[in-house]
Formats: sequence, C-alpha cells, structure tokens
Amino acid sequence: MESAAYSSTPERSRQQRLEALARANEIRIQRSELKRSLRNGAERLEGLILDPPEFLHSAKVAELLMSVPKVGPVRAAKILEQCRVSPSKTVIGLTPRQRRELLEVLGA
Repeated sequence: MESAAYSSTPERSRQQRLEALARANEIRIQRSELKRSLRNGAERLEGLILDPPEFLHSAKVAELLMSVPKVGPVRAAKILEQCRVSPSKTVIGLTPRQRRELLEVLGA
C-alpha cells in the first residue's frame, strides 16, 4: 500500500514541461560555449572554480576538467583523486579545500 507521503511528484502541465526543456537547452548551450572557450584558452578555469556562474553549478567537475587543454579522462581522474574529489561531484558542491587543491594542481 502506498501512503500519501510517498506519492509520485505532481504532474506538470505541458507549458511547465516546455519551459523546463527550454531552460535545460539554454544551459547546455552555455556550457558548450564555455567548454569551447576553455579549449581555446579564452576562458580560465580558476575563475570558474572560485566563482562559478549559475549555469555551471550542476555540472560535474570531471566534465569541466576535461575541457581544459591536455586534460583527458585519465588525467582528470588522477587530478580528482589527488584532490580527494569524487568523480560525481558538481562544481557548486566543491568545498573550499577542494577548490584550493584543484587550483594548486592545475597551476592556476
């Protein structure tokens, strides 16, 4: 028997679903542009780690690291391990110690 406290989330209207989809697409576009800027050297990682823009809050740190030149999946995993950061950690979820250590390891 299912109790009222454990019921599923309320149904969203078509308009609410469309608004959520539009917001998600906008975030994807912003992140894509940011990754391109990181690869080109137009953007620096230190500012993003210290004061991330809102669209980057829920992004995985590993994903962000792999956007930096010369950092692929293996090097990103080593950096995260060295800084004691979980591979599933989001940018906004980083502690001040983790932010500091990431910047030290990256030489920023």
